[in-house]
Order: sequence, then C-alpha cells, then structure tokens
Amino acid sequence: MPGNTTHQTALGEERRTLILTGASRGIGHATVKRFSSAGWRVITCSRHAFPEDCPWAAGPEDHIQVDLADPDDTLRAVAEMRERMTDGKLHALVNNAAISPKGEGGTRLGALESSMALWRQVFEVNFFSTIWLAQGLKPELAAAQGAIVNVTSIAGSRVHPFAGAAYSTSKAALAALTREMAADFGPWNVRVNAIAPGEIDTAILSPGTDKIVEQIPLRRLGTPAEVAKAIYYLCTDQSSYVTGAELMINGGQHV
Repeated sequence: MPGNTTHQTALGEERRTLILTGASRGIGHATVKRFSSAGWRVITCSRHAFPEDCPWAAGPEDHIQVDLADPDDTLRAVAEMRERMTDGKLHALVNNAAISPKGEGGTRLGALESSMALWRQVFEVNFFSTIWLAQGLKPELAAAQGAIVNVTSIAGSRVHPFAGAAYSTSKAALAALTREMAADFGPWNVRVNAIAPGEIDTAILSPGTDKIVEQIPLRRLGTPAEVAKAIYYLCTDQSSYVTGAELMINGGQHV
C-alpha cells in the first residue's frame, strides 16, 4: 500500500493525484515541489530508485522505478500505478521523461550519426511511452476528468544546435500526438496539452548556451519553477477549456 492513501484534505475536499515521469531533476523536480505545495499527492516515476538523501517524506512510498525504454516495463509500471490509486482517480498525468543522447565530448548526433538502436530507444522513451501510459491510465483519468501534459521542446519545431535529430523529431511527433490525444480523450472530459520549453537553467545545459541566450528577447534562461507553474496551470481548472494546445515557454525565443 502507498504511504498516503488519505484522499480528503483538512477542508473535506478531494485530494488530487498526479503521476509524473522524469521526476528526479530539473523540470520534474520543480514540478513535484509545485504540486506538493498545493496539496496534491505526487506519484513519481524515473529510471532510478528513490534517493535516500531526498527530504521529501512521501517520496519513497510514492515512487515507481521504471525503464520507459522497455515497453514491457512501462506496462508493468502502469499496473502498479493503477493499484496505488485506491480511489480509481487520476487527476493529472505529466509526461516529462526524455533522453537526448550525445556523441563523444557532448557533440550533437545528427540524422546520419544516429544508429538504429539509438533512434528506437529515444522514440520509446520520448514518444511511445507517453501513449502507453495514457492508454493504460485512461479509466482513472476519465473518472477524475483529469488532464494530461506532454513535455515537448522548442527543438521539435526547428533544428537545434545541441539537441540531436532523434530527440528533436521525437518531440515533433509528441506535439502531433498531443493533438490526436486531445481529440480522442475529449469525449471523456480529459484535456491533453503540451508545453514546449526553450533554454531552461538545468544541470544538463550544453556549452554554448550563453550564445543562444543573447538572441532570446528576455535575455535570460528560464527556470524549472517557471515551467512547473505552466504545467500546474494546464492541470487545474484555470485552463478548463484549453485542450490540444502547445504552450511555448522560451522567453520569446520562437519569435
């Protein structure tokens, strides 16, 4: 049993549940903090076991270790997620997990340098796992009239100096999948949107990012907390008539 199965707040309101993939760092970590501070139960998912030194008390019992590159393991994790939702409701699914392999010395892997195995791995994690999770959790999302947020990227709409070809095309495909999912989930009152971050100040920034910042209208990197706020907006009633949208979070980099 999960550590916190109380689904009522102190005011008697229903406690909402979020499932978040790629929760261990950067945007994912900031998203955990944003939703937790609002009283949500957060079930986190990542390739790694829950770190013992993390101060988040509910973490170990509401964490699922899963390899999204392995579709069988993804389906195994879906079954575990459903078991943990004892009230049968999922209010939000945020698909944040992604990989962006690099070449030697952190070089960009273009279309010609990317192997078949790399293409398949990137698409399984960044694209296919998103629909496997959504399909498997559809009953719980429908029961809560919940929301899905897919994390795409500015690299999905242009050739990026650092993001590889497999990563960028997987994000472009995910943007298209978001529209398809919005149409298909809509009759169940489940909204599906995407956010497309630009240059965000995380631990995985590539050398040379400062040159890109000079061209961004706001002249700075975004913060993970700013991205988390946008995710939260798309998962709450503040965006109750928004579906099929892709929200740019890039300081004007796309203009």
